[in-house]
Amino acid sequence: MWANLLQEVKQGNAKSLARCISLIENEVEGYEHFLQTLPASATPVIGLTGPPGAGKSTLTDSLIGLLVNEGKKVAVLCIDPSSPFNLGALLGDRIRMSNWYNHPNVFIRSLATRGSLGGLHPKILEITDTCKAAGFDYVIVETVGVGQSEIEIAGLADVTVVVLVPEAGDEVQTMKAGLMEIADIFAVNKADRPEADLFVRNLRLMLAPAFATHTQEIPVVKTIATEQNGAGELLQNIQTLLQQPHVNERRSWLLAEKAYYLIQQQRMRDVVKKEMKLNIEEEMKKGDFNLYRFITKYIS
Repeated sequence: MWANLLQEVKQGNAKSLARCISLIENEVEGYEHFLQTLPASATPVIGLTGPPGAGKSTLTDSLIGLLVNEGKKVAVLCIDPSSPFNLGALLGDRIRMSNWYNHPNVFIRSLATRGSLGGLHPKILEITDTCKAAGFDYVIVETVGVGQSEIEIAGLADVTVVVLVPEAGDEVQTMKAGLMEIADIFAVNKADRPEADLFVRNLRLMLAPAFATHTQEIPVVKTIATEQNGAGELLQNIQTLLQQPHVNERRSWLLAEKAYYLIQQQRMRDVVKKEMKLNIEEEMKKGDFNLYRFITKYIS
């Protein structure tokens, strides 16, 4: 089954790709060997992240349109927050990309975080590599949001775009260190608002100390995604960065993070949250429940 699916994925069969993603999500037997047989791919991955409500989905929609007009094939992975109780997600904001669902050169898949705290799906590495094997020219990953510790997207994307809005001044301060480290490009969306120019100026001032750690100044692009304004400049900046033959100093660390994450997933495979919840309830009935004593049975 997996061998046939791999051949169909390589041929660009969207249904087979969708099926592979579902099988990988559910860890169906044989998925690990399937991943080990994936061919090497140089398909660039574009990451879009930023605070909720910044307009990431609408901006992604604009980028899809520009790339399709260039004759490119695009895979889009959209990550949505999920409930911590049932791990389900609404996946409702995909309506902003409804124009592309039946387009032959566009593949869109919505994924839930399933409790992952880094803004990404727990199998995002595997799913992205599977999409890269399907012959797309670009893979776009849109994440839930970004925070001080939520910088997993930087380990996945070749170019990371952080999308902000003019009202995000205070929020930017709280995310300052993480943003400086992961952003290759800033997109200030909803730039038609009166405070946009002041925000862009303050953002550039705030980033000035970070320029010393980059080979070049971090681009700050103003966009109005609802009017498809500025998306062309943003795409041009993305493509310019992708074409530069620079060596990413973070690459080895990021690959180490990926390896660590995959090993962690394997080690945690036998730990089932639902069973853990039931065990905790039983222990709590006895009284004098201690969380640190409880976890020793899982780590000893």
